[in-house]
Amino acid sequence: MALRIVFMGTPEFSVPTLNALSQAGHTIVAAYSQPPRPGGRRGLELQKSPVHQAAENLGIPVFTPLNFKAEADRAAFRAHEADVAVVVAYGLLLPEAILTGTRLGCYNGHASLLPRWRGAAPIQRAIMAGDRETGMMVMKMDKGLDTGPVALTRRVAIGQDMTGGELHDALMQAGGPLMAEAMARLEVDNLPLTPQEEAGVVYAAKIDKGETRIDFSRPAAEVHNHIRALAPFPGAWFELPVAGRPERVKVLGSKLGDAAGVPGTVLGGEGLAIACKDGSVSLTRLQKAGGKPMDVSDFLRGTPVAAGTVIA
Repeated sequence: MALRIVFMGTPEFSVPTLNALSQAGHTIVAAYSQPPRPGGRRGLELQKSPVHQAAENLGIPVFTPLNFKAEADRAAFRAHEADVAVVVAYGLLLPEAILTGTRLGCYNGHASLLPRWRGAAPIQRAIMAGDRETGMMVMKMDKGLDTGPVALTRRVAIGQDMTGGELHDALMQAGGPLMAEAMARLEVDNLPLTPQEEAGVVYAAKIDKGETRIDFSRPAAEVHNHIRALAPFPGAWFELPVAGRPERVKVLGSKLGDAAGVPGTVLGGEGLAIACKDGSVSLTRLQKAGGKPMDVSDFLRGTPVAAGTVIA
C-alpha cells in the first residue's frame, strides 16, 4: 500500500526527489513550494519555482504559503491527511504544527554528512573547507536546525577540482533514489533512526555577497577551494585593470599550481596563473560582467593580461 505524501521543496535540487517518489507509486497529495517570485529577462514576470512547475506537470495540487503562521494554512496542511511529509530544500523553517501534522512526521533530504554542515549552504561550505567527501542524508525532522535522527546515508566523493555546481548535481541525483528507499522502508515500518553524534557539529552559514571576492593573499589551496565552491553561482571574483579601470571578472574554474611570486601577481607562462601566499592558482574559466563564460584561452585572446600585472 503506497504512502500519502506531502512534498515540500522549491529549487531544481528538489525535483528529482519529487519525481522519484511519484515513480515509486506513492500518492503525492500536495506539493508545497515558495511563492512565485519576480523573474524573467526584465525581472517583472512572476515565475513559479522548479518544484511548482514539476508538480503541476504531474497533476499535483500546489500550495505556496508565505509561512505557516495562519491557522488556515496549518489546517489546510492537516486536511491532506498525509502519512508523511518529505522536505527537500523547501526554504522555510517548519513550526511544530507542521512537523506533527502528518501520521508519521516529516523527513528531510539534507546535502551533508550530519552533524557536519547543518544549515543553509552545506555544499559550498564542504568544498570551501577542503572536505574530500560529503553525501545525502534522510533524517526525521525535529524542532532544531538539522538536528533530527538520521535514517539513511548516500556518500559522495568530492574531487580536487570539483565545483559547487558539479557537487550540487551529484547530490541532487543521489537524493531521489535515497528518499524513495527511505519511504519504501518507512511504509513497512523498517526505517531505523540513529541520533546524530554530539561531536563534530559544524554549521553551514548562508553565503554572503561580502565573502565572494577572491583574496589572493591566502594560501593557494584555500583560494582554489573558494573559487570552486562558489562556481557557478554566485561566483568568486576579482578586479582586473583594463585600460586603466578595474573590471570585475568571475572565476568559474581553477587548478592548483606550485609557482611562486608576490600574491596577486600574474605569473608568466601559458594560461592565467596568479601567485598566492603559498603556491599559485591557474584560472581556467572566466566570465566578464554581462558576458558569457569562456575558457581562459578565449578570455585572453580578447583581454590579454601581461605577466607582472597585479590584480585585486
